[in-house]
Amino acid sequence: MAKQKGNNLDGLKRIAWFAFFLIIAVIVVSAIEWKKESKITDVVIDIYQLETGYSLINTEDVLMNIEKSFGYTLTGMPIKDIDVERVERVLQADPFVDEAIVYIDAVNKVHIELTQREPILRVIDKNGLTYYLDREGGQVPWSKHYTPRVLVATGNINPYDRDYMEKKKHIVKDLYHLTKRVLEDDFLKPMIEQVYVKRYGEYHLIPKIGDQRIILGGMDRLEEKILYLKNFYREGLPYKGWQKYKTINLTFKGQVVAEKK
Repeated sequence: MAKQKGNNLDGLKRIAWFAFFLIIAVIVVSAIEWKKESKITDVVIDIYQLETGYSLINTEDVLMNIEKSFGYTLTGMPIKDIDVERVERVLQADPFVDEAIVYIDAVNKVHIELTQREPILRVIDKNGLTYYLDREGGQVPWSKHYTPRVLVATGNINPYDRDYMEKKKHIVKDLYHLTKRVLEDDFLKPMIEQVYVKRYGEYHLIPKIGDQRIILGGMDRLEEKILYLKNFYREGLPYKGWQKYKTINLTFKGQVVAEKK
């Protein structure tokens, strides 16, 4: 009899626990459904600035991009109708955006965090069209908000080709790698302001100080050429003598040939 009574108590306990978890499940499902039906209260946009402290885009651009892509603003929309991953894809398709992170917080606010693409080279091609290359070599258009002060490439430069990195030889590919090399050098970075493409495979560097041209030639023996150039400026060309030379030619192997004005 006592054994049967114990079994009955165990059965009641299992039923009670089952009922408890069932109630909890109902509450959780109801909360989720209520959350989905609730509406977005606000959109908070954080745009991380470039190293210069400026931005290529602003909050209005982001909101306009979303409204243009979806046909509506996010504020006031039910949470269930917001596809966060789709919003991220739309924002990352913006030519100024490197990475987009989008999420909805506990108080129904949409948070958008954007990292911008960092321009390193301004290209003006032979047709006069202007664009930038970023740190990964991607094309960045002109911005109405900010004009980055970066290295400039001009001259005989063909129109942009999105597959230029895949080509064995390409002027824009050379310009990208040359820019990266200049920027990583503490001596060259503050010194060079322009690259001029005279013809295919012949590049001239224009320094900020003086009006001479540094004839780099092709990209062959680049490290050797840079080494000779730095030695020439540091040891063979005092500051007061920079104006005396018209060209500094690095195309000859093992030497620097400087032409006076």
